[in-house]
Amino acid sequence: MIIFGLLIFAPFILNPFPEGSAMAQFNAGYPDLMQRFVIFGIFAIGFNILFGLTGYLSFGHAAFLGVGSYAAIWSMKLVTLNVIPAIIMAIIVAGAFSWVVGKISLRRSGIYFSILTLAFAQMSYALAYSVLTPITGGETGLQIKNTDNPLFGSLNPGEIGRANFFGLEMGNSYMLEIGNWVFTFNLGYYIAAVAMLVAFYLSIRIFRSPFGIMLRAVKSNQQRMNYTGLEPKRYTLWAFVISGMFAGLAGGLMVAMDTQVGPERMFWTASGEVVIMTILGGAGTLMGPVLGAGFIKYLENIVSKINKDILHQWFAFLPDGFEDLMVTLVYPFVGKGWHLTMGILFMLVVIFLPGGLVEGGKRIAGLFTRKKTADKES
Repeated sequence: MIIFGLLIFAPFILNPFPEGSAMAQFNAGYPDLMQRFVIFGIFAIGFNILFGLTGYLSFGHAAFLGVGSYAAIWSMKLVTLNVIPAIIMAIIVAGAFSWVVGKISLRRSGIYFSILTLAFAQMSYALAYSVLTPITGGETGLQIKNTDNPLFGSLNPGEIGRANFFGLEMGNSYMLEIGNWVFTFNLGYYIAAVAMLVAFYLSIRIFRSPFGIMLRAVKSNQQRMNYTGLEPKRYTLWAFVISGMFAGLAGGLMVAMDTQVGPERMFWTASGEVVIMTILGGAGTLMGPVLGAGFIKYLENIVSKINKDILHQWFAFLPDGFEDLMVTLVYPFVGKGWHLTMGILFMLVVIFLPGGLVEGGKRIAGLFTRKKTADKES
């Protein structure tokens, strides 16, 4: 219900400051960024099923994101511009590919498993970048062109098709103006939000199911599982496949929002990003991956846009010398230096909050609970 409320009211929650104000820089309630929050949240939820429950750290999950994206774009180019079949195709193809990769990689565990998944992801990237250029478009990637004529489509000659949801274009938006506030309700965002609700619900069911208990047993002690006659690798393979299908869903949604696919989605940095999201939010928790994904995408898209001119506006009330000093001190941590801010925050979380942002929230809630208890006792 918390996730449902956050997703439905996101246009209001993410636009707390009026347009034109000095703080409007921190508003994040525009469609492109809201879609990124949701899509990468799904990606992190799926990764958490593997890493958070079984303890198997994959450095190659971006491969499934990329494969799902390519499957979705080809579905749109050949079959229909409706995003639903494209998303379904992305999930199926990513699941099949993850089964093949998992079948091989899970022959090893620990760091050897991680390196194997990284190798598969980099091989996938190299194939998409050069060898499979007729299928992947190589360096320039794939997009819908005026020469594409889907089987179930009614395009005029030379017309460039657009992704749609049963005739409604994904870019359709409704603007609501209340005073100096502007709120945008985008069709594409709410389709992605529904997908995230389904993904989050499935994650809850997996965490609380007997299957989820088996995955925790894999993380706890595989040797004891073997003694009971259970096969840890079988459960881990299914966790790997399910996780890959979640990544495929995220890849399909990325294509539905922006019908262009490139091999950079398979690069190792994309795999590292989802690892950071999950650990930062709280591996093994339900809400953690969502919080981590939102936090990192906020830094990437909001903090990275803060330049020296904006900083000078913020510190204009200071004397000239102090204004320049503050700009000099703060600028390395914003704009192009947002990675430095993320790195410092990530280190602080890993050192002081091993359970991620979720643990931080529990500690803060615990302080208020203890305070209320103390007041009642007194």
